[in-house]
Amino acid sequence: MAGFHVTGVDINPQPRYVGDEFHQADALTFPLEGYDFIWASPPCQRYSLGSLRWDPTIHPDLIPDVRQRLVASGSHYVIENVPRAPIRRDLLLCGTMFGLKLVRHRAFESSFWLWRADHRRCAPRGCTKRKEYVTVAGHGGFGSNALPVWKSAMGIDWMEKSELAQAIPPAYSEFIGNQVKDLCLT
Repeated sequence: MAGFHVTGVDINPQPRYVGDEFHQADALTFPLEGYDFIWASPPCQRYSLGSLRWDPTIHPDLIPDVRQRLVASGSHYVIENVPRAPIRRDLLLCGTMFGLKLVRHRAFESSFWLWRADHRRCAPRGCTKRKEYVTVAGHGGFGSNALPVWKSAMGIDWMEKSELAQAIPPAYSEFIGNQVKDLCLT
């Protein structure tokens, strides 16, 4: 949506991938040369709030290895993850900042300075309990009605529920992509 050719890499198949090109490969070994910008989203389960219910060490911590590869690549990059992840919080986004009925905070560490979003638009405490807003995570609520609610809240109509729980709203990537576009053109 920001005007880039987007190449996706994931170790798992992504049958509903909507970018321009997809490679099923290990992101820790995939060649990084030739890319102007790299967006990395290492698995977040180790640092998610849900991991407080079980032993988080059963999930891998790929952030240090991902960061090392990105720095070595020389490309501009962001690392996206949940707010509890061990990344610099250069930017924190929530769906409510983009007019979405979604409370989904994500932290971003970047190799360049990022403009801030409007934090005054964050939803008030308790808004998900009153069902004014939703959160999209884990198995979620809303029973059999969850899929259309989640799709609407995220602004994504092409994914299944398990994919939505792992996804980033397109509004977040467009917001950062527009900043990267300015960076790449200067």
